[in-house]
Amino acid sequence: MFSTPGGKGRTLKHILESETVLKVFFDVRNDSDALYSHYQISLAGIYDLQLMELATRTFSKRCVNGLSRCIERDAPLSSRERSIWAQTKDNGVRLFAPEKGGRYEVFNERPMLDGIKSYCAQDVQILPRLWEYYNGRISHQWRDRVIAESKARVQLSQSPTYQGKGQHMALAPAGWVFI
Repeated sequence: MFSTPGGKGRTLKHILESETVLKVFFDVRNDSDALYSHYQISLAGIYDLQLMELATRTFSKRCVNGLSRCIERDAPLSSRERSIWAQTKDNGVRLFAPEKGGRYEVFNERPMLDGIKSYCAQDVQILPRLWEYYNGRISHQWRDRVIAESKARVQLSQSPTYQGKGQHMALAPAGWVFI
């Protein structure tokens, strides 16, 4: 899957590991952990949108925000798009969240339910808009911090002691609170 060459002879693994091809993730840590542990892919050239949001924030930088909060607060969406996004999100959660009557197994069922496909796809479709929004507001100094911390997140996620769940995941990078 990751080693099949495309038209120019490059594989997806090559692209994901390239420093010169920009890749944008929202909180790269667990994705990087999965790619590294299952496929031996060491991500490079990463911009972490979660860090970009934190870097452009004008209020407390103590904790990072989740993707939903960033979309709610910052995504340049029309009121109709925002309403559709919220409804799709709610419908998807009801399908997989046990506390809402759903079950996690729906992600493994084939064919995949339309509600799950829409739930998964819609946030990814909004990422380019968030990128443009944060990229237009970030200073050069903060951009350098985001790049360095994105690399640090990838390295941390590949360590044997990495823990991808817990309250520590919500904390801002060390030193960012006071800048």
